[in-house]
Formats: sequence, C-alpha cells, structure tokens
Amino acid sequence: MTQPLRAVRGEVVHFLADPADAGAAALAHFPDGLLLVRDGRVEAAGPAAELLPQLAAGTPVEDLRGKLILPGFVDTHVHYAQTDMIASYGEQLLAWLERYTFPTEARFADPAYAGEVAAFFCDELLRNGTTTAMAFATVHPGSVDALFGAARARRMRLIAGKVLMDRNCPDYLRDTAEQGYLDSTALIRRWHGVDRLRYAVTPRFAPTSTPEQMALAGRLYAEHPGVYLQSHVAENQGEVAWVAELYPEARSYLDVYDRYGQLGERSVYAHCIWLDDDDRDRMAATGAAASFCPTSNLFLGSGLFDLDRAHALGMRVGLGTDVGGGTSFSMLQTLGEAYKVQQLRGSSLSAERAFYLATLGGARSLYLDGEIGNFLPGKEADFVVLDPAASPLLARRTAHADSLAERLFVLMTLGDDRCVAATWVLGEPAWQRAAY
Repeated sequence: MTQPLRAVRGEVVHFLADPADAGAAALAHFPDGLLLVRDGRVEAAGPAAELLPQLAAGTPVEDLRGKLILPGFVDTHVHYAQTDMIASYGEQLLAWLERYTFPTEARFADPAYAGEVAAFFCDELLRNGTTTAMAFATVHPGSVDALFGAARARRMRLIAGKVLMDRNCPDYLRDTAEQGYLDSTALIRRWHGVDRLRYAVTPRFAPTSTPEQMALAGRLYAEHPGVYLQSHVAENQGEVAWVAELYPEARSYLDVYDRYGQLGERSVYAHCIWLDDDDRDRMAATGAAASFCPTSNLFLGSGLFDLDRAHALGMRVGLGTDVGGGTSFSMLQTLGEAYKVQQLRGSSLSAERAFYLATLGGARSLYLDGEIGNFLPGKEADFVVLDPAASPLLARRTAHADSLAERLFVLMTLGDDRCVAATWVLGEPAWQRAAY
C-alpha cells in the first residue's frame, strides 16, 4: 500500500557528479533543506522555503535543523567474518592472514556464531551511517546465509558471496573447485535479487585458487547476468611477487583475473596499489572498479593508493573500510585516512571529493547509481544524519568554520561514529543514537 509522505528538514548535501570533474556544480547544498520521502524513495529534495508550502496540511516534518543529511555511506569492501579480529597486532598481509584471519574464519562453520556476528556486523554498519556494503563471507555457505538474512531483516543493500579457496590455505578452510562452483550456484539461486540483496562471486585472491577454480569463478560470473565479482589485487609487494611465481604466464597480477574472465562491469577489486598504467587502462576499459581501503593499507603497511592516476585513466573508484585489516567501520575515519594517504603521495583530497567517494562514487563503482548515492527523485531513500557538534572539540572547531567545505573537512578529520545521529533505510529510521 502507498505510504504517506514523510518530510525531513535539515542541512541537505548530496552530489550530482564527481567534484574532480564538475567542480562546484557537482554538489547540491540546501542549508535549510527538505527531503521528501514516499514509499521508501525520494520524492524531492530542495530548499525548505520552496517545498514546505507545497505540503498537505498535517504532513509530519522531522525537524533536524543543525544537523547534516547526506546519502547513506557505501562501503565497497569489508569482511564481515573479520569483525572479531579487528586491531590484531604486528603483521603484514600474508603473515596476518596465517596468524589471525584463517583461524578466525574457521569459526564460521558454526551457524549460530555466524548469525551472531552477522547481526552485530549489520548493526555496526548502520551505527556508522553505512547503508550499502559489499562484503566477503567465508568458505562456509552458511556464513553467506547468515549475512544475507541479517541484512534482509534490516532492509539494507548488501552484496556478498562465499569465499572460493582451494589451495595455499589451511585444510579446514579449503574447498574444491567443483564444490565451490556448486555451492556458489546454489547461493546465487537462493539470494541474488531477493529484496535489496545481490550475490558476488568471491575468489579470495589469485594465490588461494587453482587455475581450475579461477576458470570456474569466471564461468559463474558469465553464467549469471547481474551478479558481481569481488577479489583482491596488488595489495602488498610480497603478494605481487608470489602471484608472479604462481602464474608466470600472466603479464601482471591483474592479468591473472583478466585471463579467467573476471574483469567487467560489477567486478570490484580491493586495494589496487601496485598496478601499472596498463592495468589501470584495462580496468577502465572493462568497467571494473577499485576499492580504496586507506585504513587497511596503512595498518598493514601495504602501500599508498594512487587516486589521482586512477582518476586520470578513467577507473571507477569507491571506498572500503576493509575491516578487519581496516581499523574502523566509520566512513568518516576512513575519509580522514584517505586524505592522509594522498598527502603522503604529494597530492590532496578535498572534503567534497571525499564525501562524493563515500556516497555517489561508491554507488557508481557498484553500478548502483541508478538506485542510490544521491537524492534525485526516485532514488532509494537511504541517508545518514550527521551531528557536527557530537563532541566538544567538534562543536568548538565547527563554530570557527566559515564554509561547507571546511565543516565537511572537520567532520572527516575529527569525526567518528559519535557523529552519526541516525541512519535511515528506505525512508525509515534504522538506527538512532540514544541522545538523538
């Protein structure tokens, strides 16, 4: 049944394009704005002075003046099964996998444990203003069922898949090429396209899949129109060297995936640090996307993503928290670290571009910008309410800011989960801070 119109009043900010391309025209800003929502979708967004007189008498207005309303954040790479090992000390990628990741993921053979972590994970995303995520599960099909079930109950947009891994891993996490194919096929049939859920074929990374499994992963991606594919590439120099030994016929690490038909629209590769321009050109040409994971890249000492070069060569780029290599579910903290990565590269990341990447940019990288990412009429009404006075320091610093750009930069530099006053999914509150 048609639901009544809902109106939310506050400072509305969203993006129409990439600020790196469109400049100031990329951003729409209504200091006293109104967001109109009906049946889970945006009906209009604009100045309150123009839209309020158009409302029918008695239309409820949620008054959030003093707070910012932005589209829900989009996390393009995160491992729900690594929630309980976040902040694990002292290793780089390959040793970190052996010491922490594999033993933690083994626990997901227990459906009860998987269900408990999935519920916590989805709640933590919402608590941080993230309404759409692309997530890795584990090799266990039940881990996928648990995550999709939790996301569906919360009406979230979620893309996920069973990890494919048939070599160079512990026996207790190893599948076979054939079984991985069969399990993935069954999961696609069970979950892909159910409500807001989408399936991603998920080879962990090239070293943990045999050529046979890589070929079958490419086959799954081709056989099921509309599915996604997610993996990792060129995160760590030791990893890159290992791939060269395992796949000597490939020109590069990325070329391994290309040879097995795994590059294309809706394929997302985390990290993409140690690519060359031939790789970047190939990603741009095929429509594959990179997930920039700054907190993880810094925490594991992996390297610095070249955002400028990716943009210059036309690559799609989103942002990922990459929990548990990443150190926070907060997209605000992730933006702050992205800024620091660009500083270390001798470049810069504006606040406007950072928030674009966390919203419309992430949606574009997932080919979901027709549904989410901004407040154009007809888009799904997922949004986050940010409190610029969430802490004494934030309130004091924000009081001295004289532009929207400066206030956004303060939020991404000093902000964290405390700044999220509420998260709305499909036009309804999905999480609210107690004080709010």
